[in-house]
Amino acid sequence: MATRTNPLQFIQQVRAEVAKVVWPTRREVLLTTVMVFVMASLTAVFFFLVDWIIRSGLQILLTYVG
Repeated sequence: MATRTNPLQFIQQVRAEVAKVVWPTRREVLLTTVMVFVMASLTAVFFFLVDWIIRSGLQILLTYVG
């Protein structure tokens, strides 16, 4: 079972851990945000094309069968 720490020790430990965090720069945040939008757009285009190909194939198939 874990030992209990008093609130003051807890706050000190939290501050020590937060001090270890390496925060991203504004440029890094901007670049990763742009990368997310680009990848989301590429994924949307990919699934649009796959959907269009499947839909066209089914329409051709149903035209010949029906």
